[in-house]
Amino acid sequence: MTARVAEIWRHPIKGIGREALNSVTLDAGRPLPGDRAWALLHDNAADAEGWQARRNFLVVASGPRLAQISAETLAHGRIALSHPDRPRIEISPLEDEAALIDWVLPLWPADRPAPRRLVQAPPQGMADNGAAQLAILNRASLAELGEAVGQVLDIGRFRGNLVLDGLAPREEFDWIGRELAIGDIRLAVTDRIERCRATEANPATGLRDANILRALEDTRGHRDFGVYATVRSGGFLTTDTPVTLI
Repeated sequence: MTARVAEIWRHPIKGIGREALNSVTLDAGRPLPGDRAWALLHDNAADAEGWQARRNFLVVASGPRLAQISAETLAHGRIALSHPDRPRIEISPLEDEAALIDWVLPLWPADRPAPRRLVQAPPQGMADNGAAQLAILNRASLAELGEAVGQVLDIGRFRGNLVLDGLAPREEFDWIGRELAIGDIRLAVTDRIERCRATEANPATGLRDANILRALEDTRGHRDFGVYATVRSGGFLTTDTPVTLI
């Protein structure tokens, strides 16, 4: 296996923007720092502490225009958000909840429960599976899926953390129960990632333009794309770092 880390992504607010990174420091037993550290509850969700299921939040599966949002983490915990149809906004999550809701509301379907409250994630983050893990994607698997769909697909549809290059299609599914070495970092691969309708949304247009779930079922017999991994040993990670199966 000759693979490398091609891309690193963070999603500061669950479902609302993604941020490309050149480097990051990973800690054992923790998610990628700042990933899904916040989430925006809607009116049909109860106020509760700790991890909650994605159905309680504004997410791309329900609001495809959210897929167009890009994010940037600034100093002092501030977050900048950009969208082709909205002015850039900079917020402090602890202070600017109302400003965030006003900004995102025009991008959210009017027939969906309205955004209500920004909540801070527990230490494991607010990933869909409720675990402190990274989502790892494979460029070759994406290219193969694009052929099945009949169009070039943006990896952003799958909202992963690490994107790897240099693998065979679906090679990552053979890693369940194995570990990856990325420099001094060790990742234990645990599970496949089952996908939802968020993958239908094109990050460039905000439109649902590909039936990814149907393509996965028809060509693979399941809805899985990518794998989850737990950080066993942390360290400093940069793009272009080689990845080895151990």
